[in-house]
Amino acid sequence: MSTPGHDDPLSKERSHLAASRSALRAMREDVESLDITDVTANWVNAAVLESQIEQRIKALADLSETPLFFGRLDYLHAPGAEQAEGGDGERFYVGRRHVHDADGDPMVIDWRAPVSQPFYRASKKDPQDVSLRRRFGYTGGDLTAYEDEHLLDPAEAATTSRLLQQEIERPRVGPMRDIVATIQPEQDEIVRAGLAGSVCVQGGPGTGKTAVGLHRVAYLLYAHRERLARTGTLVIGPNRSFLHYIEQVLPALGELTVRQATVDDLVAHVEVRGTDEAATAVIKGDARMAEVLRRALYSHVVPPTEGVVVVRGSRRWRVPVYELEEIVRELLARDIRYGAAREALPQRIAHAVLVQMERAGEAPDDRVQNAVARNAAVKALVKSVWPQVDPAKLVLRLLADADFLAEHAEGILTEDEQKAVLWVKPARSVKSAPWSPADAVLIDEATDLIERTHSLGHVVLDEAQDLSPMQYRAVGRRCTTGSATVLGDLAQGTTPWATRSWAQALGHLGKGEAVVEELTAGFRVPTDVIAYASRLLPHIAPGLTPVASIRENPGFFDIRTAPGGTADVVAACRELLEREGSVGLIAADARVPELAAALAAAGIGHVGPGEETTRTTRLTLVPASLAKGLEYDYVVLDEPQAVVDGEPDERTGLRRLYVALTRAVSGLIVTHATGLPQQLA
Repeated sequence: MSTPGHDDPLSKERSHLAASRSALRAMREDVESLDITDVTANWVNAAVLESQIEQRIKALADLSETPLFFGRLDYLHAPGAEQAEGGDGERFYVGRRHVHDADGDPMVIDWRAPVSQPFYRASKKDPQDVSLRRRFGYTGGDLTAYEDEHLLDPAEAATTSRLLQQEIERPRVGPMRDIVATIQPEQDEIVRAGLAGSVCVQGGPGTGKTAVGLHRVAYLLYAHRERLARTGTLVIGPNRSFLHYIEQVLPALGELTVRQATVDDLVAHVEVRGTDEAATAVIKGDARMAEVLRRALYSHVVPPTEGVVVVRGSRRWRVPVYELEEIVRELLARDIRYGAAREALPQRIAHAVLVQMERAGEAPDDRVQNAVARNAAVKALVKSVWPQVDPAKLVLRLLADADFLAEHAEGILTEDEQKAVLWVKPARSVKSAPWSPADAVLIDEATDLIERTHSLGHVVLDEAQDLSPMQYRAVGRRCTTGSATVLGDLAQGTTPWATRSWAQALGHLGKGEAVVEELTAGFRVPTDVIAYASRLLPHIAPGLTPVASIRENPGFFDIRTAPGGTADVVAACRELLEREGSVGLIAADARVPELAAALAAAGIGHVGPGEETTRTTRLTLVPASLAKGLEYDYVVLDEPQAVVDGEPDERTGLRRLYVALTRAVSGLIVTHATGLPQQLA
């Protein structure tokens, strides 16, 4: 690895960095100086164009602390014409976005471009025509080192990149950062998978699955920008803290248009004020509830009991009851939504009237058919045969009316299951009902039965192992005509309804054809820490491959008894705060208030999950229930047995503990006044 002492090559690279930053600044200034006064036909076009220009200006922002390029590729020959133009020995700087000079020649190539792919995949065995791969080291935004790999030199042995290891292990404060400089070949393969197919990534702690999912979104937006601009993209996370933690990754890659939400956000048709017992939530989240809802909805359709008479002028046209029955049967047999069928019914009746008119020698047109469909007699019949149904009121009745539930759950839910989902005190109205999160998902299902949910081009679902079958269905209907990237770890399923297999989960999602990829190389969690946490795997997810850490630095790991209680926990936090980087104190939810008071008494400032840390306040106090997906340089884990005991069953508690044990990037201290769970022995 070259250092500033060898300043000739380094100074040239610094000059290229300075010139690239200047070129990016010029690109931004060119966009800022655009005058659209004479190119817009009206104010609507002007507003759209102004918005596009504003987004472009934001995308061209030069982030001073973020390296503009992180690698260089020297090709033996010019890449294919479809990749880039140029002569032999073409050189490309690989970075987060494309930068060109005043003549349009590239100074930095977007990491997503085909010509950049060998930066991630080329090797001694398969150099992909790359003679030299150079990695750059930075301190802040300053280029301070470089490291060369001569892929075509047989005398040079393949070694692990020190700069790559340093970048992986670099201390972090604040939100999640991108991994664009450290993407590994197996990760790159998933990132660049096509838009048409869905992918499920099973990855243990520290394997980079979340980062892979976010970089896949960035890649798809690069490769299919026009299509996804029309259809939309969505990233779904487990909670607001998690979304806040990852929200800067895509903007750092120049992507500003991706919506982020939780599953609760997607199904927010009513105000959620209540909670369910775990057993009740499991039943409400069971896929069988979809059929109960479908039965309950279509029970509102009743066969007509008499014909309908349409009066037009001096003529009376009668559609007999048997013909109406046939129309209703045909609509019920078709695979269309309840609401769409209801809208089609008056048109079908009107068509039957028009057939009679034509037989009588008249020549009615579409205007006549529409007028007949709006006829009072026809509207009255539709109202009685195929009434409008409000989805929230439908679910309200199912949960409040034992007879109504029993009628439509017969053969699907047992009597005990029916009793479990019924409200003890029935609500009188939608507004006063104590809706739970599981109820909101049922309402979303009912809403989709009535009117089709809008489908997006691509959806990323992170921490997917924690969803119920009904939640999978809610996500799946947001990408029925699009594709999905599903990210998760079966060993980290910490809800009573957590999925037991990806095959089941993908089936509920409607993506049974998705390819399941497994990431087993650990980039984040130190070797000693992941080995200790993996003792739990036989008890929480037998059959899963343990994560193998590729970290050369074994990290810092210590298990301490805490006879002094919270005082010992505070002391451990103070010790880790003397090191560089972020610190997380993770504890059972019930112990958080006591620990918060102890930290305050000791004069140690801290923030909660989702709040920004600073260089002076680097400690985050994390309830175990919110730790999933978060990471810290150093972690103090308080009372592992309390984390286990805080869950409704031991299996879920051990999974919660597995999550908490694997949040550290550089070091972990486990403190306990009581005994450790026997599974860690």
